[in-house]
Formats: sequence, C-alpha cells, structure tokens
Amino acid sequence: MENGEIENQDDDNHHHHIPVSHQTVVGGRRQYTPVVAHDRAVLEMTSLESGGGGGGSSTPPPPYSGGLPIPSNPLKNVKLSSEAGETSSPSRGNQDRPQRDSKLELFGFDSLVNILGLKSMTGEQLAAPSSPTRDGEDVSITLGRPKPNDLKMGTMMGVFVPCLQNILGIIYYIRFSWIVGMAGIWESLLLVSFCGLCTFLTSISLSAIATNGAMKGGGPYYLIGRALGPEVGVSIGLCFFLGNAVAGSMYVLGAVETFLDAVPAAGIFKGSITSVNATSGATEHIQTPNLHDLQVYGIVVTIILCFIVFGGVKIINKVAPAFLVPVLLSIFCIFVGMFAAKKDYPSPGVTGLSAETFKDNWSSEYQRTNSAGVPDPDGSSYWNFNALVGLFFPAVTGIMAGSNRSASLKDTQRSIPVGTLSATLVTSALYLVSVLFFGALATREKLLKDRLLTATVAWPIPTVIYVGIILSTLGAALQSLTGAPRLLAAIANDDILPVLNYFKVADGGEPHLATLFTAFICMICVVMGNLDLITPTITMFFLLCYAGVNLSCFLLDLLDAPSWRPRWKFHHWSLSLVGASLCIVIMFLISWSFTVVSLALASLIYYYVSLKGKAGDWGDGFKSAYFQLALRSLRSLGANNVHPKNWYPIPLIFCRPWGKLPENVPCHPKLADFANCMKKKGRGMSIFVSILDGDYHDCAEDAKTACRQLSTYIEYKRCEGVAEIIVAPNMSDGFRGIVQTMGLGNLKPNIVVMRYPEIWRRENLFEIPATFVGIINDCIVANKAVVIVKGLDEWPNEYQKQYGTIDLYWIVRDGGLMLLLSQLLLTKESFESCKIQVFCIAEEDIEAEELKADVKKFLYDLRMQAEVIVITMKSWEVQVEGGPPQQDDSIEAFTSAQRRIASYLGEMKERARNEGTPLMADGKRVIVNEQQIEKFLYTTLKLNSTILRYSRMAAVVLVSLPPPPLNHPPYFYMEYMDLLVENVPRLLMVRGYRRDVVTLFT
Repeated sequence: MENGEIENQDDDNHHHHIPVSHQTVVGGRRQYTPVVAHDRAVLEMTSLESGGGGGGSSTPPPPYSGGLPIPSNPLKNVKLSSEAGETSSPSRGNQDRPQRDSKLELFGFDSLVNILGLKSMTGEQLAAPSSPTRDGEDVSITLGRPKPNDLKMGTMMGVFVPCLQNILGIIYYIRFSWIVGMAGIWESLLLVSFCGLCTFLTSISLSAIATNGAMKGGGPYYLIGRALGPEVGVSIGLCFFLGNAVAGSMYVLGAVETFLDAVPAAGIFKGSITSVNATSGATEHIQTPNLHDLQVYGIVVTIILCFIVFGGVKIINKVAPAFLVPVLLSIFCIFVGMFAAKKDYPSPGVTGLSAETFKDNWSSEYQRTNSAGVPDPDGSSYWNFNALVGLFFPAVTGIMAGSNRSASLKDTQRSIPVGTLSATLVTSALYLVSVLFFGALATREKLLKDRLLTATVAWPIPTVIYVGIILSTLGAALQSLTGAPRLLAAIANDDILPVLNYFKVADGGEPHLATLFTAFICMICVVMGNLDLITPTITMFFLLCYAGVNLSCFLLDLLDAPSWRPRWKFHHWSLSLVGASLCIVIMFLISWSFTVVSLALASLIYYYVSLKGKAGDWGDGFKSAYFQLALRSLRSLGANNVHPKNWYPIPLIFCRPWGKLPENVPCHPKLADFANCMKKKGRGMSIFVSILDGDYHDCAEDAKTACRQLSTYIEYKRCEGVAEIIVAPNMSDGFRGIVQTMGLGNLKPNIVVMRYPEIWRRENLFEIPATFVGIINDCIVANKAVVIVKGLDEWPNEYQKQYGTIDLYWIVRDGGLMLLLSQLLLTKESFESCKIQVFCIAEEDIEAEELKADVKKFLYDLRMQAEVIVITMKSWEVQVEGGPPQQDDSIEAFTSAQRRIASYLGEMKERARNEGTPLMADGKRVIVNEQQIEKFLYTTLKLNSTILRYSRMAAVVLVSLPPPPLNHPPYFYMEYMDLLVENVPRLLMVRGYRRDVVTLFT
C-alpha cells in the first residue's frame, strides 16, 4: 500500500501518520508503534536512552507529541524544550505506548535531535548530557537554559584586561627609559614598531584561528597542534610552557629588584656600588641589589605565589583584575610627572619636556655596561640594536592571555579578535608615545644611570610607582604560574607523550604536580638572578610560539579547506607569512646561538614525539596539505601510462585465502613479507584487499570491523599500505569489481599478487578452479600484471638469510617485469647474498647462441648482472612422438594428471549425452581438443623437469605464467598448473602486461 493511501485512511479515521513498516493489527483494528531503540536505522545513528526505546508514557501524551492529529505544517508545533523542570514519565511495555509518530522518522530525525541533546520528537525528555569542566569552569556548549552559576566574561574583562595586564609589565618600568637612552629616540621608535608589528600580525593570525571553531584548554598549544599536527603542537607547546615558566621568574626578579631599590635597608647582603662619571665631571655612586638578596627574596616570593596558585584558579581570576588598577594609576602618575617636571626637578639630570633634550637624545649611543645594566667602560656586556630587541620583546608579549580564557568567554568569536588586537594597539601606542616623552624628559646620562626614572618623575611620590611595579609584576607572575601548569596539563591530557602522564588532571581538577614542576623551573631561573640573561631566553620561546601561530594560519589559509571558515575575515596568508618571517628574523637578530639552541630543542622534542608519541589525527593542516598535494600530483600524472623510468610496482595483495587462517589473522603473514619484497627501500604502496561473501547491507558493519583489523595487521607487519574490504555475493564478482575500480588515475594497482591454491584438490574444493581462472582472465582483460606465489608458507621473512640463486625462466616477453622483480628481491637483506640466473628457452639448437648473446646484451643495457643459460626444447611433434623422458621425477604427477583429465572429460561427455547439450563446464560451453591438451601437459612436464634439474636448490624460482587456454575447462588449467609447480618448493609465476616496466635508455 502506498504511503499516500495510508495517510488518507488515517485522516478519515482520525489517526496520525506513521511509516508503513510500523503498523500492526490488534483486535481487527490498525495500531501503530513508533520507532524503537533496537531498530537498525536508530542504532546506526545513535543509541537512544532506555526510555526512548522500550517504554512509553503512562499519562496522556503532551500536545503535539503524537496524541492528536498532526497539522499540515508539523514543524511549527514541534516543541524543542530542554528545561530542567521537564522529565519523562515512567515507562511501561510497548503494548501500552501511546500512539506517537513523526513524519520525520523516515529521516532519522529523532536520532539527530538526541545527538544534539534536544527533546525527542516523540515527546520524551532525555537526560541532560554531563558537561566537562576545566579549571572549575564549564567549558561545554550547552543547549537550553544556561546554568545560574555559569559566569561568563565579555571582551573587556575576559580578553582586553588580561592581555593589557600581561603586556604592561616590568620592562616598561625599569628598562624602557634605559632603552631610550641607549638606542636613542629614532631607533627606539623603530624597535617598538618592529616588535609591535610582529605581535600585531600574530594577533591577526590568532584571531583567524581562534574564530574557526570552539577552543579547548591549552591556548596556543591547542591552536598550533590542531593546525600543524600533534608533533609540532607538542614541541612548540612544551617550549611555550618553558617560556611561561621562565617568565614567572622574570616577574619575580623584577618585583624583588624593585622592592630592594625602594627599600635598600631590606637587603640581607651588602649591595654592590658602581661609580659613574657624570657630565659635570663628578663621580656618582650607584648602589645595586646584591645577587644573593635577589636569590633569597626571589625563592621566598616564588614559594608564596606557589601556595596562592594552589588555592585554585577561581581565586586568581577574582584577584587578578585588581592588580591592573595600580598599573593604570602608576602610568597616569608617570605622565603627570613628565608634564610637571622642570630642569633638575625632581632630580638632577631631568630637563623637563625639552626640544633640546629631544634633539640630543635622537641618535643612539651604545656602550658597555656591567651585569646590572649600569654603564661601565670595563663592563662585560656590549649593547646594540639586536640585543635591545631581545631585552624589549618581552614587553610586547602577553597577547595569548585572552585565548587562554576561551572557556570563560561569552562570545569567543568576537571577544578574542577585538580584545587581543585592541590591547596590542593600545600598548604599542603607549610605548611609542613614551619613547617621545622619555627622549625629551632627561639627559642621556640620567636615562642610563637612573634605573627607576619612572619612579623618580612620578607624581606625587615615587612610592606610587614602586607599589604599581610590585603589584603588576606579582600579578603577572601569578598568571604565569597559573597558566604554565595548565598548559602542561593540557599537553599531558592529550595523551601524546607517555612521559607526561604524571601531569594529567581530571576535568575540573587542579594541576598540583604540574604547578610544583613549574615552580621548580621558576626557582632555578631565580637562582640565576640576572634579569638581562633571562629575558632573551623568554623571547626565544615566545617567538617560537608566535611563529607557530603564524605558520598555522598561513597553512590553513593557503590550503583553504572546506572546514576553514573563520569569522574573523581581516586576514590573509601573506600577512601570516610576514608575521612568521618577522618572528624568525627577530630570533636571529637577538642571538643566533640562542635561536639555534631553541630550534634544536624544539626539533629534539619533535623527534622524540615522532618516536615515542602515540599517533593521533587532529585534522591538522599538514594532513590537508598532503591530501591536496596528492590530488595535484595525481592530476599531474594524468591518465596516460607512466614512463618506465618512473614506474613503481603498486601491488594489489589479494588476502582472500584459499582455505582458513588462524583466528584473528586477516591476512597470510608471508603475504605481507612478500609485499615488502616488491618495494625498493620501502618506497611504494600496497593495497591489501579481501572479500566478504554476502549482502552489503547485512555485512557493512562486519566489513568495517574487518578493515580495521586488516589495517592494524598491516601496521603490525610494518608494511606500508592500505586495507580495503569488499562485500560481494561471491569471490569472482567481488574481484571483478575490485580490478575495475580500485585506485585513481595512474595510482591504480598494476600487479595482482595472490597465493597459489595448493589445497584445492587436497580438501576437495572443486569450486576453486573456476574462481582462480576467472581471476587470471579478469587481470588479463583489465591489463594487470599477475604474480602468483607458490610455497608461501616457506617464504623467508626479513631475518632469514637466503643463499644460492634466483632463477628466472624467461619464456615470453613480459615488459621486463620478471627481471625487475628479481632486482627488487636483491635489495632485501634476506636475498642480498643470492645471484641471478636467467634461463631462456629455445625451441631449436641453432637459436641458442644467438638468443644467449641477445639476452646478455639486453641485460647489460639494463644494468643487471645475471648469468644467462639457454635451454633447448624440441618441437611439439618430437616431444609427442618420443614421450616424456623416463628419468624425470614428475612422471607420476604427469600420469596422474592424464588420468584425472580423462576421467573428468568422460564425465562431461556423459552428462552432455544425457542432457542433450554441448560440452559444459562450470556453466560455460567448452571446446575440447584432446591433442592440444596432451601438448599442454607435455609442455608443463618438460618445463617442470627442467626447473627440477637446474633449480632444485634455488632460493626462489620465477617462471612465466601461461594464460588460461580459451574454451578449456578451468579444471584442465589447474591440472596444467599443478604439474608445472610439482616438487618446486618456492615459485613465483609472473605474467606482465601490455607495457614495459624497464628501459634501456638513461
């Protein structure tokens, strides 16, 4: 009955519509049941909750859930509610279910909404999915009413303020005026613009990647790893972790140094005093904190901060914004003090905002300083522009602070680009303006010797600056000691490196072990105590991370995969490439030695992850690049034949065994070993194919499972290749489909490799001859070469050394495939000690010498070393009249084959007489020429005798595969082949195809 007829009848009887397959008859009346959980269509989409499949509601159905006739537009009345107050009713048996249905059941729509977590179209309420948490914050995408305690931040507090707080740091307060004095105004402007441009372009790339989908924990590591792959992501992520950990020590040292400068009496050890010659000729003494004081106070502060971090990220998120207020207040006081400053007020050397001072400080004046940065003609450090880049660049870092908070943002697609770029532009503008004001404010000597000029000129008292510096640096240190452990935990949770398993944390847990490890690294750097040595190290790690972000955006934008749809449209691959180039240039400008060390460290981590890491597919850009490169290469190859110089064997390994294999072994183990022998130094690809008999719809899941097992087995056997499982009614139909469709363009398989069915007679498998002959004929029609392996069980693996010879019985022209296979065998360790012998068959004696000379010349031109042996065969008539030589070992097999063929032929004739039909074999008409059968038997007997005479001890024998004779029963061909391979332990039967695979020319 048609669906329309059912619907009309249902309308007439005031019933609702349902699919035909779900109608039953109860008491003479039509009754309908909805789709249940064990229906195949539902199971394939998703598994329903228990209430959705087996039970129904004991109460009357709610409106629009199936209890009333469905209106003409059912979608208008579909209620998709997921409020917490709605629950499903108790379930009963299927017989008591209310009548529910949906016109969309046919499309599996119920299953789809279950996946999305929405209310079922049948009116049943599903349990809300559990939401994973990270750092105590909900990070899932929830549908329906948000949680009351789900506090989300906007662009200002979520991105702009954290970025501003991380960018404005210690460098601005205690090093920026010194940089202006050393580099001069114009080079300082160049320095700020150069570093600011790098972070601005990185922010654009970050905005594009961050708006291309939801983000998880890990910040830039997550973005880089998902764009460039797990190896690159983990290597750059670990370097970024080290950068953050070392940055924490920089902030701690900055806070301690500022405290000791403000309160010299707090020093435990005696500070060092440096004499500086002023312009007036007098000598001034500048006291700098003792290194041991920096170490002691730094370790104590680090421990205190570590305890605060153990309190949890919620406390830090509440306290961190308060640290920004002193920073902004201190900057305001600095600018007020600049405008209020006059000549020698508030300190000698301060000129106020003066055009003359501006002119004097315009050019650079690089000089030597001691380890504390104080000018000293005998100092150990000489400063130039490159060194200042390394010192200043940490002052522009911190642009990743917003992306690290993606889980707590209301709208990541808008907040991250706007907040990050705004913070970058605001801080860059502040730095540029500060260069101009500092250059016009004080003399060069004052700029160089007053380490805290910002505090000196601050209004109303310097204490404001000291408090601002200490609070801002401690807040930044808290951010570093909070973010770095979570970055390490995110890397560990991805389960790529087993060595990081100790740092794994459960969702919502605190990474205590990672925090201790980060604090340990921070203490080591604090013990070093030199801020000017720490900052270049941080610079390298941050630049490496920024280069990774830019390269990620460059790759994704250049490939332009269908999944690349960022909401941030103001980006281009050229900008990302320029940004990545700037990062690399800045790294080498700072220090080529530090650059080499950082790149070497990242490379070592990359290599370690490649060796020890667990394979993971994150849909990274490299996979997309490989895919597009493969497509481009495939198109460039075209559909024409490949030149013999570029010919590679692409074997199609037919795994379907002639018999049974052990449990959980999807392919004969030695087939994989033989497939490896057909590759030169591992280059090439094999396609492993097996066939499942049955209906595709019934066996589809079995085929997927078998394909996964075969892929795992191929990987276990270390054979580069792919696995394919085909479902077909029988083996012949399945192989015929494979040989026609497998592969693309010139990457179609060109050699079919299979095992010789030695068991066909022993186990009475009389259906094998027709299948075997059909496969060979299909390969001939499809123009595929064929290699049939006899004695596969004895085929050596890579550790079994073979000695002796590789004997080729080159009977027919095969394009050089047999010769090429022998050369490929020699490249393997198991056959490298063997020598090649080529046996050529000549029918007449007069042809022998001429044939031998021609073959030798041919092999010489092919750069192949082999011994050539010519064997003479008598003509057919002589063999028939003389009969086979009585001393051959194959006489018994020959006579047995004759007897079996005669018996089979007699049965065919008897059956044809009884049925009144022509001779038939395996459902096909055949023509039997008994004289020709005898010739074929004698030929195979003679060839087998020759092989046993000359090659009984050979490591492997290769012989030309004769094609199945036309109109001969497949049974006869199997008898010919059995006689050919009789008593030969290891034999390859090779048939080429209509093209050359070797060439004489360079």
